[in-house]
Amino acid sequence: MTTWDKYSPKADSWTENAYADARAYLARRADLVRVLGPVLEPGDTVLDLACGDGGLADFLPQQRYVGVDASPEMVDAGLRHGREVVQADLNEYVPARPVQATTLFRALYYAVDRRALFAHVGAYTERKLVFDVNPRQYRLRDVRADLAAAGFDRVAVRPFFVPQTRAMARLPALVLRAAERSGPPARLVLRFRFTLICAAWRKRGS
Repeated sequence: MTTWDKYSPKADSWTENAYADARAYLARRADLVRVLGPVLEPGDTVLDLACGDGGLADFLPQQRYVGVDASPEMVDAGLRHGREVVQADLNEYVPARPVQATTLFRALYYAVDRRALFAHVGAYTERKLVFDVNPRQYRLRDVRADLAAAGFDRVAVRPFFVPQTRAMARLPALVLRAAERSGPPARLVLRFRFTLICAAWRKRGS
């Protein structure tokens, strides 16, 4: 059994069923992909590793989106939605030309060797790597150490308080978004729920 077998039967409606409010969740994720760390420009290419059916593409209309997923069923679903998606193992995939940003969401555990994956991605990513971290599963200082060893000497981190499995009314959603910047209260919340979004890049000229 492959590691993606449990997801493949859900491929036909992955984006619709994986999130209680896919639009709110993916729009916020896309916003951070664009602005956390070095800002992306119109026309920049975003390579989305472990992309599922490529639903993030719909929220990055000014960027060229390319998705990569190991599941053939997910790739087929993405192609049926008109998204540019290819089948490959994220640990081995190399795009035909460098990309400006690479993303990796809800999939850090697919790395055979996290430090090696960061170095691999860094070889073809010109501007930044953006990914999420569950701080209850991975220690942020260990992730930072692996990024530094792979040549990423700049890291920006932002709490991501958008529920995946619960749709929220506008006011509570705004309160949670404000809480992302609350410092110690946000760190307390992260001990029990939600994730961090990390953007990693190299100092210009390094």
